[in-house]
Amino acid sequence: MILGEYNDLDILRFTSVGIYLGDENQDVLLPQKYIKEDWEVGDVITVFIYRDSEDRLIATTLQPNLTINRFGYLKVNQVNHYGAFLDWGVEKDLMVPYREQRYKLVEGEYVLVYLFLDDATDRIVATTKYKKFFETDTSIVELNIPVDIIIDDTTDLGVKVIVDDRFPGLIYHQDYNKSVLKGEITTGYVYNIREDGKLDVRLEPEGYRKIEPLSEELFDIIQRRGGVLHLHDKSSPEEIKRLVGMSKKNFKKAVGNLYKSKYIKLEDDSIHSLKPIN
Repeated sequence: MILGEYNDLDILRFTSVGIYLGDENQDVLLPQKYIKEDWEVGDVITVFIYRDSEDRLIATTLQPNLTINRFGYLKVNQVNHYGAFLDWGVEKDLMVPYREQRYKLVEGEYVLVYLFLDDATDRIVATTKYKKFFETDTSIVELNIPVDIIIDDTTDLGVKVIVDDRFPGLIYHQDYNKSVLKGEITTGYVYNIREDGKLDVRLEPEGYRKIEPLSEELFDIIQRRGGVLHLHDKSSPEEIKRLVGMSKKNFKKAVGNLYKSKYIKLEDDSIHSLKPIN
């Protein structure tokens, strides 16, 4: 039974206050309000395990906004002399003790935190001092494959991101061509691993960056025509000008660029897109 995670547990017995679920080592209460009528003893159900306001293990079928050992943005519901309390998606708010705050948290704001199990108290705690949880062994990082990234703060150099809940990264200003929002979870591509362990990230795979404006223009035309353009290497300059508005020289240059970047395939009498039509 893992605290702060989803667990698949057996229904052991029904009581007046709920049902008890268990694994080989222990049991836990799932309160009455979460029980479904067709459940029976012996069924296996998936629940989230956390501690209630009296520090007892408790199960819920509610889906938390964040599980243990993960990064995420949560809303500050309350601030008092104990610390800040975040909307976690379960009945009990998640605490950020003052010792785990990089700066004073304000009620109503959204804050990037990391969830971990405090060994001293055996409680799930959130922290904004999350740099200590970044991994330093980047040998497992592969370049130019899809990774999950969380958008963080904007700096003079670019936008800070967190890669796969494990590594710090940066998208330089010149390396993204669409707007991103703080807290957004999206896909990125690592293209460089720096000596300090930080990762340089782009929002598009490496081949996309090789497409110049002229090639982008031609590719957009191909997409607007249903992914097929009826031109080829032997097409006349007049026909090319009429269909895509380019000189034959620029057309051939754009086609070559798209072909090398694996955006198109060439047929004897046409050009076909290899990318999904937007």
